[in-house]
Amino acid sequence: MIPRSWLFIPADSEKKLGKADASGADAVILDLEDAVAPARKPVARDMLREFLDARAGDRSPQLWVRINPLDTPMALKDLAAVIPFRPDGVMLPKAEGPEDLIQLNSYLDALETAADIELGAVQILPLVTETPGATLRLADYTDFSLPRLSGLTWGAEDLSSAVGATGNKDDAGAWHFTYQMARSQALLAAHAAGVHAIDTLYADFRDSKGLALDSRQSRAEGFSGRLAIHPAQVDVINESYLPSAEEVEMARKIIAAFEAEPDVGTVGIDGKMYDIPHLKQARHTVGLVEAYSE
Repeated sequence: MIPRSWLFIPADSEKKLGKADASGADAVILDLEDAVAPARKPVARDMLREFLDARAGDRSPQLWVRINPLDTPMALKDLAAVIPFRPDGVMLPKAEGPEDLIQLNSYLDALETAADIELGAVQILPLVTETPGATLRLADYTDFSLPRLSGLTWGAEDLSSAVGATGNKDDAGAWHFTYQMARSQALLAAHAAGVHAIDTLYADFRDSKGLALDSRQSRAEGFSGRLAIHPAQVDVINESYLPSAEEVEMARKIIAAFEAEPDVGTVGIDGKMYDIPHLKQARHTVGLVEAYSE
């Protein structure tokens, strides 16, 4: 089941790590990258090993680790430290293209084998728009297949810095065109690769109404969930990425109508026509609600 809410927690913060289990997030991203100062990274790895070891076996929430970029020596240190304790997945920052995922996959294969963990147990979620080059190469994920690839997500802050922008949103809070393009390309690349699209964070964690509105629109566009930077965002995200009661009711009507006439390609409900793509979406809607209700 793909997480809806992905909550970042610094891996070197004992206080914040202590709140992870009760956060309500579907997935917690234990951050070894931007949230941890260089001098603190060895300490963070030690804390993370202990944290993962104490939560061996079935986990709720899922526990992911954001490592440092592959082109730094810290990345292999991060992986060697945490993979033996079997995190649910690895978030790869500053992924430049599919070749980075292939390289990471090779590292994971070797480390899983050394730790006697079944191959593919640790999933991958890359951040794919943090540099201009990576953003321009998003079409390379079309038809890209990697069994441990869980989804693609995007970010605007590193991209803004890379292009020397002084901001990435207008006065009304809408993304500037460059970031609209990056977001749309990431969405399309994820679905072209057959994986989930995870939306970026909503920076103002005090604006619950704005987060809910933005998240509902995000789900309507095809995103499965989004990143979170504060526990206060988790419940709003979890609710926003589930279909509304009205959507579920309509989906059940569509399914029932097709089940009543299994040999037809279209059905009429309340004066509107629905065809097979609507049926597929209806089944997805009902399945999503049932999955998160278990």
